[in-house]
Amino acid sequence: MKRQISHLIILSLALALLAAGRTGAQPGEDLNVLKGSAEFSASREMLSRYLMKLGLYQLEERERHIAQLSTKDEVIRRQAEVRERILSSIGGLPERTPLNPKVVGTLERDAYKIEKVIFESQPGLFVTANLYLPKTGTPPYPAILFPLGHEQGSKSHHAWQRLLITFARNGFVVLTYDPIGQGERIQNYDPDFKQWKAGSSTTEHTVIGIQCLLTGQNLARYTVWDGMRALDYLLSRKEVDSTKIGCTGNSGGGTMTAYLSALDDRIKVAAPSCYITSWRWLLKTIGPQDAEQCMPPFLLDGLDQPDFVEAFASKPYLILSAIRDFFPIAGTRESFSEAKRIYKLLGAEEKLNMVEADDGHGYTLPRRLAAYRWMSRWLKGVDAAIQETEMELENEGTLGCTASGQVTTSLGGETIFSLNLKHAESIKPKWKPLTNPQELQAFQKELRQNMTRLTGFRLDQSELHVRSFGELRREGYRIEKLTYESEPDIIVPALLFVPDSGETRKPAVLYVHGRDKSADAESGGNIEHLVKAGFIVLAIDVRGTGETRVSENPETASDFYRYFGDYENAMTSLLLGKPLVGQRAQDVIRGLDLLAARAEVDPNQLLGFGKGQGAVVLLHAAMLDDRIKKLALENMLVSYHAVVKHKIHQRVFECIIPAVLRSYDLTDLVSGLAPRSVWLVNATDPLGHSLTEREVTAEYAHSMATFQMMGSARALHFLQGNTGEPFDRVYRELLNGR
Repeated sequence: MKRQISHLIILSLALALLAAGRTGAQPGEDLNVLKGSAEFSASREMLSRYLMKLGLYQLEERERHIAQLSTKDEVIRRQAEVRERILSSIGGLPERTPLNPKVVGTLERDAYKIEKVIFESQPGLFVTANLYLPKTGTPPYPAILFPLGHEQGSKSHHAWQRLLITFARNGFVVLTYDPIGQGERIQNYDPDFKQWKAGSSTTEHTVIGIQCLLTGQNLARYTVWDGMRALDYLLSRKEVDSTKIGCTGNSGGGTMTAYLSALDDRIKVAAPSCYITSWRWLLKTIGPQDAEQCMPPFLLDGLDQPDFVEAFASKPYLILSAIRDFFPIAGTRESFSEAKRIYKLLGAEEKLNMVEADDGHGYTLPRRLAAYRWMSRWLKGVDAAIQETEMELENEGTLGCTASGQVTTSLGGETIFSLNLKHAESIKPKWKPLTNPQELQAFQKELRQNMTRLTGFRLDQSELHVRSFGELRREGYRIEKLTYESEPDIIVPALLFVPDSGETRKPAVLYVHGRDKSADAESGGNIEHLVKAGFIVLAIDVRGTGETRVSENPETASDFYRYFGDYENAMTSLLLGKPLVGQRAQDVIRGLDLLAARAEVDPNQLLGFGKGQGAVVLLHAAMLDDRIKKLALENMLVSYHAVVKHKIHQRVFECIIPAVLRSYDLTDLVSGLAPRSVWLVNATDPLGHSLTEREVTAEYAHSMATFQMMGSARALHFLQGNTGEPFDRVYRELLNGR
C-alpha cells in the first residue's frame, strides 16, 4: 500500500510541474541518440522508406493480378470490383433528391449564351454553375461536363473560359460548376476577411476531408456526387443529346473526370488533363495530394490510377499530360501502357490515346486542342482539328450566381461540415451504461477488436536489437542513449533515465511526448522529478517524431505542415490501411518489452506518460497492453468527435483513424481502462486550446460512470488549469478522486 501511495505522489508531482516550460539538454549535453552515427542521415527518411516499401509491395501484388487478366469477362469483373472498392472507400453515395434548379441570370454573347444556374446536389447544399449554350446548329447537341481544377478564379479562369467558349462555338453544350471550397462555394468562409478561414482551397479540402474520414466517409463522396448531380442537370436540358456526353477537366478537374468516368456510365467520352500518373511514381516524388484525391485504403484495396482508365473501357479515353508536370510523366506512361493492354483485350485499342505536351501543369493550348478534336471525333463523328479564335473573357463577378459572391452568405443552407456532423451524430455508437465487471470485459474485448481492425495493428515481436550509443551523467542518475527495433526497418531512438540508488527493481515510466523524447528532459523538468523519486524512465521517439521526424523544425515549417503535421506519411499510412496511431502503438508496446527485460525494472509496475499526440498513441497502446498499470495523458485531444464538431482544427491528422467514430472514441478507450488509474491533464480542443474542467468532465461522463461502477471513481482524475498550482493542492485533489 505504501508503494502505491508513493507512486501516486510522484506521478502527481510530475503533473503539478508540467508548466515548467523549459526543454532540452543542459549546456554541453547532446540528447540526440543518432547524431554522429551512420544511421543519422537516414533517420529522417526512415518512416517514408518503410511506407514506400509497403506501398510498392501492394502495387506489385496488384500488377501481378492485372497481368493475369486475359479475357473480356475477367476485365468486366475487375471493373465491377474497382467501382465497388471506390464507392466503399468514399462511404457510398447520397440519396438522389430534387435538384430544384434555378436560372438566375443569362449572358448573351455572339455565338453562344451563358446561363447562371444554381441547383441543390443534396437538400440545402447549393451548387453554383455556368451553362454554355450554342446559338448555332440544331439541338439536341452533344454535351461536355467540365469539373474545375484548383486554380484561382474558379469559373472565370482564363484557360477554362477559352475551352468552354470554344466548345460552345463549335456546337457543344458545356456545364461547369464551382467545386466544394472554391469560387462561390467556400465552406469555411470568413465574411470579415472575405476569404477562407483555412487559408486556401486545398487546405480547406483537407480540413473538411479529415472530418469526413473520421465518420467513415471521404470528401470525394461529396465532390463525386456534385459531379453526378451536375450531370443530372445537364441531361435534364432539352438542348442536350443524352447519348453523347463527354467529361474533361484539368488537375483537380482531371481527378474528378477520372472518378466520374469510372463511376457513371452516362459519360461516353473522357479526357482528364494533368492528373493520371501512377502511385509508384507518386510515392517516389510528390506523394499524396489533398483530401479528395486520396481514397484510403486505396493501396491496400489493390488499386492504382490506371484502374480509373480501365474501369471506363472500352469507351473513348484520352489522357492529356504535361512532360514537365509535377504529376510524374513516367507514371502517366506506365498507366497508359497498362490500360492499352486492357483496351486491346476488349478489342478497343484505338479508343485509348495519350497526348504529351512539352510544358507544365495546366490546361494549356496543346491539351485544349487535343481535347476539342477527341470530343468532336467521338461525340460528333467528325475527326477534324478545332482552333481557338479571338474571344472576350468574363470576370469572376460577371459569371457569379450569388449577390454576395458566396453561397453561405447569400443562400445559407448546408455545408459539408454540417452534413458530416449530422452523419457523425447518426452513426455514433449508442453505448449502454455498464452495470457489472462482466459487461466491462465484453466492452473491452470489443474495443480491442475494433481498434485492431481500424488501425491495422499487428504486433511484431521480433528481436528488439537494442543498441547503445553511450550515456550521460547527471546528479543522482544516468541517461543511457539507445535504440531498439520496433519491427524490421523501424528504429526507435530512446533515452533511458536510471536512478543511481534505490530499490534493486524499480517502477518504470514509458514517456511518449508527441514532439520528441528530450522535450521534457531538462534539468528540473518532469522526467528528472520522476527519476529522482525513484522511477526509471524510458522516453522514446515513436516513428516519425523527434530524430525520425521528416522536418527538423516543425515550428518554422509551411502553413500546410502547421495544419496537418507530417501529412505525406500520415496519408500514405491511411492509404495502406495502417494509420500512424496503430504503428506508433507498436513502438510503445515494444518499449514496454524493453523495460520489462531490464534487470533494474519491476515489470509489474509500469506506468505511461503521454503528451500531445503522444497521449493519443499511449492511450491506444494501453488499451492493447494491460502491463501499463497507470497512465497520465497531458494536452490530449479531448475526443475525435470534437474534431467533427469544430469547423477548424490543427495538427490532429497524425492521430486520425478512418471510420473510428463508427466504433469508438477516445472517451470510450478511457472507459475501457477501468479500473486502472488514469489522469487527464489539460485536455484540449482540436485547435490545441485547453478546455475547462466542466467541459472535460461532461465529455467523459460515460467514463466516470464506468469507473464508479467498478468502485474505482478515484482512479479517474481531471486536472484542467491546475498544473501550475501548488503540489499539495493537486495531491489532495488526486486523493479525493478528482
